[in-house]
Amino acid sequence: MEKIKPRTLSGFMELLPQDQMKFRGMTQALRRTFSLYGFSPIDTPLIEESSILLAKGGGDTEKQIYRFTKGDSDLALRFDLTVPLARYVAQHYAELTFPFRRYQIGKVYRGERAQRGRFREFYQADIDIIGDGKLDIINEAEIPSIIYRAFTEMGLTRFLIRINNRKILTGFYAMLGLADKAGDIMRTVDKLEKIGPDKVRAILTDDFAVAPAAADEILRFIAVKGSNRDILDALAAYRGRNETFDRGLEELAAVTRYLAEFGVPEDHFAVDLTIARGLDYYTGTVYETAMLDHPEVGSICSGGRYDNLAEYYTDRPLPGVGISIGLTRLFFVLGDCGLLSPDYPSAPADALIIPMTDDLAPAVSLATALRADGVRAQLYREDKKFKQKMAYADKLGIPFVILLGEDEIAAGKAALKNMLTGEQVLLPPEAVAGRIRAVTAAADSGKVIRED
Repeated sequence: MEKIKPRTLSGFMELLPQDQMKFRGMTQALRRTFSLYGFSPIDTPLIEESSILLAKGGGDTEKQIYRFTKGDSDLALRFDLTVPLARYVAQHYAELTFPFRRYQIGKVYRGERAQRGRFREFYQADIDIIGDGKLDIINEAEIPSIIYRAFTEMGLTRFLIRINNRKILTGFYAMLGLADKAGDIMRTVDKLEKIGPDKVRAILTDDFAVAPAAADEILRFIAVKGSNRDILDALAAYRGRNETFDRGLEELAAVTRYLAEFGVPEDHFAVDLTIARGLDYYTGTVYETAMLDHPEVGSICSGGRYDNLAEYYTDRPLPGVGISIGLTRLFFVLGDCGLLSPDYPSAPADALIIPMTDDLAPAVSLATALRADGVRAQLYREDKKFKQKMAYADKLGIPFVILLGEDEIAAGKAALKNMLTGEQVLLPPEAVAGRIRAVTAAADSGKVIRED
């Protein structure tokens, strides 16, 4: 029989156990953080009816979606976690309590061309706060504080959360008589970092018939720099000329004011008028987060405020605010930049129990007791030489080996060997768990990301 060469599809990331443990460490840090802020976990299906996912219809979504039929059903794999959330909230509206705070970490699928760091199957981590008719501005300030806490928990420190408000941009373009082109202008301005101001100006004037003077005014406006206070003061000069602009300025000022109360240092967030987010459903505060030492990576976390999450599924107004982290891409980028900690615990067990006699009962009893005490214990009973057994533990990074020979069993003790220090001690079985936990607890508190 001809053998099939094992291979992974292009655009699909598959990790070896050591890296999978690091990836799990990232997701665990996120879950801990999201739970601290009162978010409930949900898990929507990977497969939805195509009509649900394509409610907005057309565009890149329809081109990139993985769509198939099964019998009479027209089905598709979810391409993000936001559309399934909209369906979920509309469907379960009567059973949910608002404001509804949810987080979800799961795989999504996009049939786009696979590139380095761009995947067809990837994990996203999303949080959203959904209101019933109204949603207070305090939620738009809390979201970036969660971003700050989440990345800090993972070990990332050199990052900046950039904040803007689309009402400011919408109002400003209306002042220039460009209200009907606001969406096109914002999508173009959002590309500023990638293509530069000259190309942005050319697109505005050539493709959208924006007058050269107006295009220059737009570029001057979004180029306002300085401290957060400096930018807010500069924006105040436009107050009173457009109601939408004034409302956006009030919201942006409130968000920056509350951020300090939420414990976010000012060197970790900045008002940036170039941030618009390309998606039209954002209506208020918008966020993008960048790694300061690797700006070429682009945004590692983005999102914002939207007025009606589920307009395609219900008539109820359901405003919300949320963010999304592309976890698979972030993990790839961190590894590519050498920022994943080599010291992060990746061992599958805290202790490897090696019975040295044919009577396995003492080893099984000890393994059972350790597991009951919260220690991850693996029983090793392969027919190998002693040196190979120890090498097995060493290769997997298991911090402790427990040896149970005739002498240990007769004395009612266990020989506990610390694989890092080489120290070996005889302990009664009931003392083994405490000795192991004293070492592994410190290791388990390590960060997935290191920044030298």
